Amino acid sequence: MANGKPDYYDLLGVDKGASEAEVKRAYRKQALEWHPDRHKDNKEAAEKRFKEINEAYQILADPKKRQAYDQFGHQAFVGGFGRQGTGGFGGQQAGRTGPFTYTYTTSGGQNPFGGFDFGDPFEIFEQFFGGSGPFRQAHVPRYSITVNFMDAVSGVEKEVEIGGKKRKIKIPPGVDDGSRIQFDDFMLSINVRPHEVFERDGADVYVKQLIPYSTVLLGGTIEVPTVEGKVKIKVRAGTPFGTTVRLRGKGIPHLHGRGMGDQYVRLVVDVPQGLSRSQKKLVQELKKVGL
Repeated sequence: MANGKPDYYDLLGVDKGASEAEVKRAYRKQALEWHPDRHKDNKEAAEKRFKEINEAYQILADPKKRQAYDQFGHQAFVGGFGRQGTGGFGGQQAGRTGPFTYTYTTSGGQNPFGGFDFGDPFEIFEQFFGGSGPFRQAHVPRYSITVNFMDAVSGVEKEVEIGGKKRKIKIPPGVDDGSRIQFDDFMLSINVRPHEVFERDGADVYVKQLIPYSTVLLGGTIEVPTVEGKVKIKVRAGTPFGTTVRLRGKGIPHLHGRGMGDQYVRLVVDVPQGLSRSQKKLVQELKKVGL
C-alpha cells in the first residue's frame, strides 16, 4: 500500500505478469463480487472497494498507464508529479519539526498522467458488461447535477426538474465529484466544480500558503483559509521549505459517516520580485553571513 492506496494488482488478485485477458477476467470477478447492490448491509464500504477495483482495472488494462504504475506506483497519477532531467519522476521525503509534520516534494516537467480522471465506476462497469450488467436497475432514470465546491462540503438544497416536474432535493454534506445518490424514483450523479484555493482528496483538503522569507527564518503566526473560515497557525523559526502542516478535523465531513477529514497546508516561500536597492543590499548582507 502506497500513500494510503491499495496495490492495484492485489485489488484484482493478479500478479505483475498477468496478461490483458487475465486482468479482464479478474476485474469481472471482483466487480461482480463487490458491486454495492450485493452488500446492502454495508453499502458504503462496498462502494469504496468497488471504486478501487475500477481504478485498478483502468490502469492495468491500459499498457501505457500500467507501465507508468509499475515504474512509479500511484504517484504516477498525482497532479504535479513531474519528470526530472534524469528521466525519473520527482521524489518525496517526510520528517518532523516540533509539532509540524512536513514533507519535501521535488518535481520538474509535466506528468502525462497527472490528475488522471478515473470516471464513474458504475458507468465503467456497465460498459464492460455491454450496458446490461447483472445489477442494472431497469426503468430507473439517471440524472446528473453540478454543484459548487463549498456546496459539496456543507450540503445544499436544490430545486431541479425531474421528469418534467420541479422538485426540491437535499444533497448531503461531503459529496464528492462522482458521488451517486439514490432517490426513490431516480439516481443522481454529482459533479463538483473545482475550487480556486482548495484541492480535495476524499475528505481531506489541501491548500498552498505563501509566507514571507522572514517568517521562515524567524517564525511567526500566519492566517490560512479553511472550508470553515480562516484560522491562525504558528510557524516555527527555521521551518524547512515545503513544510506541510496538518490541521486535524479541518477538512470535509465524511459522507454518510461521522467526523471530518483533515486539512494539509503546504508552506511556500513568497519570493519577492523587483527588489529595491535597499532590499538587495540587505540580501547581500544575509549572503555574507551564509543565509
